[in-house]
Amino acid sequence: MIHQYKLNGYPIVLDVNSGSVHVVDDVAYDIIQLFCEEIADGRAHVSGGEGSAEGISGGEKRLLSRISEEKVIGSILEKYAGRPDVNEEEIREVIADIQELTLQGKLFSEDIYEPNAFDLKNRHTKIKALCLHVAHTCNLNCSYCFAAQGSFHGERALMSFETGKRALDFLIENSGDRRNLEVDFFGGEPLMNWQVVKDLVLYARSIEKEKGKNFRFTLTTNGVGIDDDVIEFANRQMHNVVLSLDGRKEVHDRLRRTINDQGSYDMIVPKFRRLVQARGGRDYYMRGTFTHNNVDFTKDIFHMADLGFTELSMEPVVCPPDDPFALTEEDLPELFRQYEILAEEMIRRHREGRGFTFYHYMLDLSHGPCIYKRISGCGSGTEYFAVTPQGELYPCHQFVGDEQYKMGDIWQGITAQNLQQEFKLCNVYAREECRTCWARFYCSGGCAANAWHASGSIRGVYDYGCRLFKKRIECAIMLQIALAEEE
Repeated sequence: MIHQYKLNGYPIVLDVNSGSVHVVDDVAYDIIQLFCEEIADGRAHVSGGEGSAEGISGGEKRLLSRISEEKVIGSILEKYAGRPDVNEEEIREVIADIQELTLQGKLFSEDIYEPNAFDLKNRHTKIKALCLHVAHTCNLNCSYCFAAQGSFHGERALMSFETGKRALDFLIENSGDRRNLEVDFFGGEPLMNWQVVKDLVLYARSIEKEKGKNFRFTLTTNGVGIDDDVIEFANRQMHNVVLSLDGRKEVHDRLRRTINDQGSYDMIVPKFRRLVQARGGRDYYMRGTFTHNNVDFTKDIFHMADLGFTELSMEPVVCPPDDPFALTEEDLPELFRQYEILAEEMIRRHREGRGFTFYHYMLDLSHGPCIYKRISGCGSGTEYFAVTPQGELYPCHQFVGDEQYKMGDIWQGITAQNLQQEFKLCNVYAREECRTCWARFYCSGGCAANAWHASGSIRGVYDYGCRLFKKRIECAIMLQIALAEEE
């Protein structure tokens, strides 16, 4: 499968199955497009002949080897009539290059992963990460909060040290030979139960050597409760800190308000700056949410960068379509344009020596994640679970409070074996829409919770999110190409 697009002056060709990215000229771009059209229309015929890709296994490669060069040459000469630099000899050289790349498995490559995808997922059943909901309560009253202002549509509660300790023991007991284990302190607002967070970290540190484990802790906070003690402890013990900020003051304060209905921007930004500075500007990121109210969300990203924050994320809101801040179909063209603006501005700032990182544009085009990660995604419901203050287990934080997705608890373990099996089957090949999607190995099938809320099935898709994701990946690939040219 081939995906082609042009962005910021770059004609880009992505070979989906191999992950190879090619920056080509317009002639090569058009020739590859002609090959794709021939293959898609089924007009190619397989036969032998000198100079063909005869003997190469795989349907698309065999088809490619027999596509009429004369037809391609004629089409290109017609399109570029009047350009003396585009001639038959050059076109034949480009075709030869395409055929060589095909032989090398870098164009029109086969999908060798589908036959083993389900077996591969079934082999990964040891738990590696927990999201500890240490506080089902919050000191903000954010209008778009999926967790119902921290209560997750239930009673407000704080996790006890005993429950948290048992959760860590549960993780160790079910982690098999995994050495690196991850724990995210989440809420609600985890700083409202800060002493328990500290005690749990110290407990884990006291046993990790004996158990042969290495804990990596993350703290996700709205910042209201940050003080010197939080800064010192978090910077010493937390592998990562996630700080919630929506950008410009007027945007942030519109929806992220205190219990007394006051904006929280002026309260939290100085605290975030102190924490990040004390942290050495590393191992954190600012996480914002954009809504229908700020489809010009790049202004919020640039605002955060201008404040001195360099590790940034901005997520589209996910909420019922009748909410006043829900993203609409009419918003999409502007959102696509904003992602392009973001990538181009990141290139400019990089050249000026004041670059920043945007979470969704972080791609490694040379290696990238392992194929298991590309196929299976986050591991919710199999390798990753959320734990409520009462010790209940859910597939992830976005399912918490939905009783039909309660999977057990930290004392009895996974009791809903049928649900666990359902999540084991969740991969890019379990979703019909993903099978023919060029971005499937970047999104790994997308978020199961978003799919559930959008389609009623964890093996469905959240179409709006898919379209945004594909645009982000196109921009991310272009950005990485541009930055590579700067080196």
